[in-house]
Amino acid sequence: MRRVNRAAGELIGVVSPSFAGPLAGTRVLEIGSIGPGPFCAMLFADLGADVVRVDRVSGEGMSGPNQDFRAELLHRGRRSIAVDLKHRDGSAVVLDLAERADVLIEGFRPGVAERLGIGPDVCAERNPALVYGRMTGYGQDGPMAQTAGHDLNYLGQSGVLSLIGRKDQPPTPPLNLVADFGGGGLLLGFGILAALLERQRSGRGQVVDAAMIEGAALLAIPFFGYLQTGAWRPERGTNLVDSGAPFYDVYETADGRWLSVAAIESRFYADLVTLLELPADLPDREDQAAWPGLKETFAEAVRKRTRDEWCARAEGLSPCVAPVLDAGEAPGNEHNMARHVFVTRDGLTQPAPAPRFSRTPAQLGRRSPVPGEHSVEILRDWGVPAERQLRWRQSGAVMVASTMPA
Repeated sequence: MRRVNRAAGELIGVVSPSFAGPLAGTRVLEIGSIGPGPFCAMLFADLGADVVRVDRVSGEGMSGPNQDFRAELLHRGRRSIAVDLKHRDGSAVVLDLAERADVLIEGFRPGVAERLGIGPDVCAERNPALVYGRMTGYGQDGPMAQTAGHDLNYLGQSGVLSLIGRKDQPPTPPLNLVADFGGGGLLLGFGILAALLERQRSGRGQVVDAAMIEGAALLAIPFFGYLQTGAWRPERGTNLVDSGAPFYDVYETADGRWLSVAAIESRFYADLVTLLELPADLPDREDQAAWPGLKETFAEAVRKRTRDEWCARAEGLSPCVAPVLDAGEAPGNEHNMARHVFVTRDGLTQPAPAPRFSRTPAQLGRRSPVPGEHSVEILRDWGVPAERQLRWRQSGAVMVASTMPA
């Protein structure tokens, strides 16, 4: 069973063998990739699905920037089988597993899965109920389908990047959260779940085609509407929630740290003015021409105290302020600890599974695997005949961690 040290958020012990999250009993086959595909598969694992990751036999390029598979948090919760997809039997391994799966997730460029012999049509012949999830940047077709790219490119092409940044500054890359993880992995997961729900009625699987450029655009849907009605200016850093408004921004404190301020509603704004000990005759906050001057006033006021002093003084008020915590600070924050927003496993502190479920809680499962760590048990547990398992291992189509090349 899971035991949590409430003082430190430390997850102790191993996942319960009776773990029955909301997706328990669902089998997911993940063809190893980086970024949004692993994020999608991680969400399924956190919610109790049996997720098997098909890694390259070399493992090269599949562990993210740190190149340490054990420290790749996106890989948590699943088992790994190492398959040589270019081996004559490589596709047969994947197809055998796909025949036994509910979901397959792949992130190749369009046409690659088909050339490897593991595309959706051949998988559907083996398993008509399979939900086949595809993750690309520009989609499976269209003039840019084969174009190489990354999160920032999809964000730029979608028009969303043009909206993010400060006034008179270049567009600001918002990490790779918007296209990769929000518009990519999360949206693919949503689509797969919808297909699984529809399968209960039809008994048939289908292909879910998730493109990061489309997901990024979808996340920004209200702003596309605001632009067309004149409620939003195209110029960055001049609007309500893009750092233009003085009451929606971050301000430096006396100790060189930062305070986030989001007092949009008038009652919260009144408490913010009280907190900052500003005069009552400030310029009208609805007058956008007054925003630059108000920003200077707020900035000067916030610089008078430290970040933590402001947070302490805000208690009892509702000014919508919060500290800008460093990533290393966030796990030790009182509220984050009380809610177990972060947990620690095998020396790695990481965001806990979310969201919360009242009856079938999500749970942190296995630690991130090294490629091929579970090759033998996966083939056994998923019911692949023993003679076939042996043949694949002897031929090199499947490898186990102890025999992986250096």
